[in-house]
Amino acid sequence: MTKNMGAADRVIRILLAVIVGLLYFTDRITGTVAIILGIIAIILLLTSFAGTCPLYIPLKISTTKKKKEKIPPM
Repeated sequence: MTKNMGAADRVIRILLAVIVGLLYFTDRITGTVAIILGIIAIILLLTSFAGTCPLYIPLKISTTKKKKEKIPPM
């Protein structure tokens, strides 16, 4: 799979997952909300470590930096 997530996108996903984890372990979120947010946090972590978001593929989204195209001299 080609990477379609840039560094900023990956950092934001990791920070959101950490925030959900902190909210869970400090008992700020409980019950069904905690389970749903926990699953989302795990997905965010997995996609950020892989560098690929499966949802970006059909939407043709990429947050990676574009390589500059070299123009040959005339």
